[in-house]
Amino acid sequence: MGLSNLFGKKPDKSTPALSAEEVIQRILKINRDSAPFQIVDGKSEGVDLIAEWKIVDARWHEIFAMAKLTKVFRISMKLDAAKNEVRAKDHEYTVEWKGGVPGLSAAVSSFQGQQTSIEFGTAYAFTEKNELGQVYNYRFSTNEIKKPIQDAVSECGWKYKGIAFGKL
Repeated sequence: MGLSNLFGKKPDKSTPALSAEEVIQRILKINRDSAPFQIVDGKSEGVDLIAEWKIVDARWHEIFAMAKLTKVFRISMKLDAAKNEVRAKDHEYTVEWKGGVPGLSAAVSSFQGQQTSIEFGTAYAFTEKNELGQVYNYRFSTNEIKKPIQDAVSECGWKYKGIAFGKL
């Protein structure tokens, strides 16, 4: 993975820069039921948008629980219309599973900045046909969230800028 993917992507020069509201709408269009992440309004946390794994979504938390996911990744985004830039900071939280229900906590060793991580695993058991078979196979990569956002931002004529230190 190159540093351009980690810290930012150059805007698409063939597209005139769209307004901040149009960029927000384009990023929100990335949301889909089949994705293990969601992008939501972040005003309650002092940012424009938040992208995060759907760990508390009932349809997804069972999958995350089977995967024994111990870390949750989240991106806080703030738009800077004067610079046509989406400033993004990554956050990592620890997940504690109790009775198959996730609880999130900021760990003492929590992380803020820019990162790339992949969690993966697979499990085999006896299937309905009484044969040994794969019962699940998962891979959760931070790039599953970042890349579509970076692409959408670039297509709007804006720059995605990963912030490792300081404020958004």
